[in-house]
Amino acid sequence: MSKTAFIFPGQGAQYTGMGKDFYEEIPVCREMIDLAGEVTGLNMPALLFEENEELNITEYTQIAMLSVEVAILKALEAQGVKADVTAGLSLGEYAACVCAGTLLEKDAFLLVRKRGILMQEAVPSGGAMAAVMGTGADLIEEICEKTEGIVSIANYNCPGQIVITGEKEAVERASEALKEAGARRIVPLKVSGPFHSAMLEQAGEALGEVLDAIEVKKPEIPYVTNVTAQYVTKAEEVRPLLVKQVSSSVKWQQCVEAMIEDGVDTFVEIGPGKTLSGFMRKINRNVTVMNIQNKEEFETVVNCLK
Repeated sequence: MSKTAFIFPGQGAQYTGMGKDFYEEIPVCREMIDLAGEVTGLNMPALLFEENEELNITEYTQIAMLSVEVAILKALEAQGVKADVTAGLSLGEYAACVCAGTLLEKDAFLLVRKRGILMQEAVPSGGAMAAVMGTGADLIEEICEKTEGIVSIANYNCPGQIVITGEKEAVERASEALKEAGARRIVPLKVSGPFHSAMLEQAGEALGEVLDAIEVKKPEIPYVTNVTAQYVTKAEEVRPLLVKQVSSSVKWQQCVEAMIEDGVDTFVEIGPGKTLSGFMRKINRNVTVMNIQNKEEFETVVNCLK
């Protein structure tokens, strides 16, 4: 039996104007984006639709992305289009939690606003990230372990693309070692900190205190967590995983492979950009991949899946 997964991108895919046609034309989308504004005290239409510097700053990027992802999700659900399983990359995991029914929309917005602030504040000086192209995970793991200082894998995105994270000097040393070991290309990333590294453990612990005050429900459909690439089916699993997710590796390739092994043959990327679809082409070309970042794509997906 074929299955459909809704997948949600993370930080980096944002752009000015994302979600504008949904906000203007679909009432439930406007309702969700306005709710994000009410919960956080932010002017969401201004953040999303007007040129500004905040959109690319972590504490604002995260809530901006989530509001659009949840808005589109709710529009799909209103049309009777639903997923059998769900997952999201990094920040996108919160949209997956909404999709799975473990978090209410207002609670997810509050959490992600706090998460963005905590991660921004926790960013230590001297952090860095770099994308490593054209070499295997085993070699990267081995070199990170041998490198002096804090450096580890942040993202297992897809075959041939892995991101490392940690102290600037350690990331540079690991990058040089990887070049010598045959890595095809290494690209330093323009990010504001060493995300998904041990350097952000304190931010995760602080997020845990926020999570303690929020009701977490049993998933109505399973979601696949970044931390273990396994299905989450119990309410009590959610909090510790979201805490750990801030400082642990994002096992995105493994998440996708777990869903395919479970029978998922259709993936719908919901939200700005086509990052996850690009990864999918390198993970498995035999599955169907669709995107929704504008109204036209939304109608195409609804017609295919309804």
